[in-house]
Amino acid sequence: MRSSTGTENLHLSTEPEARDSIETSRAAKYSLLFLLAGAGLTVYFRYEKARMARARIAEANKGIGKPLVGGPFHLTDHNGKEFTEQDLKGKYSLVYFGFTHCPDICPEELDKMAGMIDRVKAKHGDVLLPVFISCDPARDTPEVIRRYLAEFHPDMLGMTGTWQEVKDVCKAYRVYFSTPPDVKPGQDYLVDHSIYFYLMDPEGDFVEAIGRNFTVDAAAKVINDHIADWKGKINKG
Repeated sequence: MRSSTGTENLHLSTEPEARDSIETSRAAKYSLLFLLAGAGLTVYFRYEKARMARARIAEANKGIGKPLVGGPFHLTDHNGKEFTEQDLKGKYSLVYFGFTHCPDICPEELDKMAGMIDRVKAKHGDVLLPVFISCDPARDTPEVIRRYLAEFHPDMLGMTGTWQEVKDVCKAYRVYFSTPPDVKPGQDYLVDHSIYFYLMDPEGDFVEAIGRNFTVDAAAKVINDHIADWKGKINKG
């Protein structure tokens, strides 16, 4: 009888402890699930906040009626073919203004542009058209630009035109243009220009200006994020 009573007492004392252990385990699991759900919602809301901010920037930059940046232009690419604003449509395009005789800033920025191209291509494929527009039409012929850009990246497409055509496209993109007209061979003159990359969407609308202060990674992230947000058609290849 003593032995039986001792066994019964043992069962009576361990059953509440087992129930407490199960309840504690359940509470820990629920707490963990709650924390994970909270973390997931935090990440989601941060992503949505950033996406909506990018959408507001892109929409604001389109302006009302006439675009704030961009518009009709007529140039010649480095292969000698006609190129207009219509040729920017279908892909995202990254437009940079410079000149081949630029001693330091343009080479640095074109090196950055090459890095952006590779990072965007690695994430989204061939969806970005990188465009270099010369602010020095007197010296930058299509052949000169073609050889110059070959040192940076094979995907870059260079543009030039007459003095008036270049002046017009600079005005459309709000780029400072200082090159004088009717330059004589061998004449010295100052070429100055704005230092921005202009990101345009597949419909040819201005999205965002990327300044010189951006690193390659930061600039590529801006472009990749806008591409990821795009809901319309986009050409690859």
